[in-house]
Amino acid sequence: MPQVRIKICGITTPEDARLAADCGADAVGLNFYPKSSRYIDPRQAAALVRALPPFTAPVGVFVGMPLRQVCSVAYQLGLRGVQTYDENPPNEDTFPFAHLASFRIKDASGLDLIRQFIAAARRTGRPPTAVLVDSHVEGQMGGTGHLAPWELLAGFDPGVPLILAGGLTPENVAEAIAVVRPWGVDVASGVESSPGIKDQDLMLRFVQTVRQAADLLPL
Repeated sequence: MPQVRIKICGITTPEDARLAADCGADAVGLNFYPKSSRYIDPRQAAALVRALPPFTAPVGVFVGMPLRQVCSVAYQLGLRGVQTYDENPPNEDTFPFAHLASFRIKDASGLDLIRQFIAAARRTGRPPTAVLVDSHVEGQMGGTGHLAPWELLAGFDPGVPLILAGGLTPENVAEAIAVVRPWGVDVASGVESSPGIKDQDLMLRFVQTVRQAADLLPL
């Protein structure tokens, strides 16, 4: 059976980091975008990374920060991956950090942009490790609770693993998996009691639902 990986994003406390891992998350997202309600200062993030068990990957979320600085923060904190929002392919190699290139999609032109991004990145030998597709909400970079266009993404193969984000909850993630068939899913607001504060029951239900939905996918 195919496995669908799970990233719980917008973790703001060591306690929630450990809870997310205990609930079965494969990765947790630490948001370093100052305009986000889930923002954490990189200087405070070490405690969150320390709280994680060895097989739960910490991923940093960055917006508008030069890639060299992104990798510097990732190195200092021991992150496993970096998630960026940038329409231009990376001008530097992110290795040894996995690179999640993130896109906010509202129509088919967004899929063309992803294809162009990956083609250009391949030409420089720096394709992203995965592509994360989020919903497009003007002026906001993720965590909005708005759904990404699932039907548009059905059958979309960017040539690298596809991670689906945007408005996912324990109630709708099974349908999203059935329609999009993503490599992974990313959730923030859908497992919160308030912005940046995770709900253990919602996280556990989300993970269990993803695992059950993945069991139903054809090989």
